[in-house]
Amino acid sequence: MSEETVSETTDAASVSGASSSKLTNAQKARIERNQAKAQKLREAKLVSHPYKNLQNSNANGEQPVAGQNNSVIKVQGTKYIDSGGGFLLEQPVLASANKSTEEPVVAPIIEDAIAIPVVYEECLDCGDQYADSYLFNNFGYSVCDKCRDTEERHSLITRTEAKAEYLLKDCDFDKREPKLRYISRKNPHNVRWGEMKLYLHLQVLQRAMDVWGSEEELMRQHEQRDDKRVLGKTRKYNKQMKQLRMEVRSSIYTKKTTAVHEHEFGPDTYNELEDNYTHSCTTCPYTETYEKM
Repeated sequence: MSEETVSETTDAASVSGASSSKLTNAQKARIERNQAKAQKLREAKLVSHPYKNLQNSNANGEQPVAGQNNSVIKVQGTKYIDSGGGFLLEQPVLASANKSTEEPVVAPIIEDAIAIPVVYEECLDCGDQYADSYLFNNFGYSVCDKCRDTEERHSLITRTEAKAEYLLKDCDFDKREPKLRYISRKNPHNVRWGEMKLYLHLQVLQRAMDVWGSEEELMRQHEQRDDKRVLGKTRKYNKQMKQLRMEVRSSIYTKKTTAVHEHEFGPDTYNELEDNYTHSCTTCPYTETYEKM
């Protein structure tokens, strides 16, 4: 009896070995993929309170592992643990014990960039070449940042001050070629006011020389305007003083237009037909007719 059992077992093993030897490599790979997929599905089963297990594991000093009694959700490559309370907890990254010693594969760099030519400007002060400058970018004035003097030579001036100091008009800034460039800044006196326009003082001075021709002509224009201003103030003062004298000493200044006219009648003339009298004013054409009682 024992010999028959041993013979049957031998025959079954030979049959299974024969069937396994008949599987192809593709079938074996598919079987392995199915087994791995089933294992992942078994690990990804949800539990009723995953956060409770997470708290217990934290109390014991253990880190939660994806797929072990935890609800793990993967969003854009980041794993989150469903706490069961309406929010997600980001799964902490565990330091792997067996770090791979393989070096990361560096992607090959393809040099397909377009070479942009850099234009260098020459500084008017030192003569060095530069590629970038504050004055050149904002005002088109070729001076490098090393030679920039913000206190004196390369100071800025507002539009209002430039118009008052150099007697320029709006058209001299905006319409006369080349147009003066400026930068806008908040008004320091009041934020609600309009922005200030700041111009380069050297360029404003050069524009004034283009308009007036020379500094002597600019000074002469200043003097003429000062004289006109003084003359206007004098006339206004004299007019006010004259008005004041007329109000204080009204007896000297008699206004004929507002005085009451008093008639001076001549001799009476009797009208027999109407039985009345008529007399006329000797200073005006007024005539009055009346009856005597």
